[in-house]
Amino acid sequence: MADIQAVRRKLIQFTAMLVYNADVRHWFTGSISDSPLKHGCVPGLNCYSCPGAISSCPLGSLQNTIGGGRIPFFVTGFLLLTGTLLGRVVCSFLCPVGLVQELLYKIPSKKIKKTKRSLKITRKLSLLKYILLALFVIALPLIFYLKNGIGSPFFCKLICPAGTLGAGIPLVIANESLRQAIGFLFSWKVLLSAAFIIVSIFMFRPFCRFFCPLGAIYSFFNKTALFGIKLDIKKCTHCNACTGPCKMDTLQVNDRECIRCGECIKRCRFGALK
Repeated sequence: MADIQAVRRKLIQFTAMLVYNADVRHWFTGSISDSPLKHGCVPGLNCYSCPGAISSCPLGSLQNTIGGGRIPFFVTGFLLLTGTLLGRVVCSFLCPVGLVQELLYKIPSKKIKKTKRSLKITRKLSLLKYILLALFVIALPLIFYLKNGIGSPFFCKLICPAGTLGAGIPLVIANESLRQAIGFLFSWKVLLSAAFIIVSIFMFRPFCRFFCPLGAIYSFFNKTALFGIKLDIKKCTHCNACTGPCKMDTLQVNDRECIRCGECIKRCRFGALK
């Protein structure tokens, strides 16, 4: 039963990634999709500039709206609705970046073991994504708009690997004019993306845990979201079988780091989770 659940989750993840990038005409042309659906957003992290992307990334849309001096009514409403319904279910089921990290983690290697000390460290490091949300997604685009009349999507521009792996590298490979324009920023993003790839082989979802502002936004809704893991407190014995082996280092079901993957359900011997 547990294996079937894991397979179903993977199928949903692959389906979401393909749907997000369904404009197959642009996959190998070195050009970006001009889909009219880009006026809207997908729930997960998927770069607007990915050649086949049919819609926009909510994180990029939020930065661009703030950097353009506009109040982000639409994207804020979208994030509120998605968060209220799903919370970090999006991270587990509907985010291509999460899927890529999980596949990298399956590569045979000596994994970083979870200990009491490492748990304390990773829990503290997981707060970094909230700092990145406040600084790179909100503050810097707003500050540069107020100073120069226009701001940039600083997180997308300087940190996010989704644009580099899904857009930058494929576009540079297929488009000769873009290859001639490569500079320091592209080299920096490629180096940073390579670091994320390497670390993901040894650690489960490092980008999601420590760097993703979108996951930080959805985490605010984890306690109250409509869909997710439901705990029957009357059946719970507080044995820690659900959270002890959790690769996201959760302290309790549905805390800010819980992505609702469902693996805890099979570990509970008392049927307290569903």
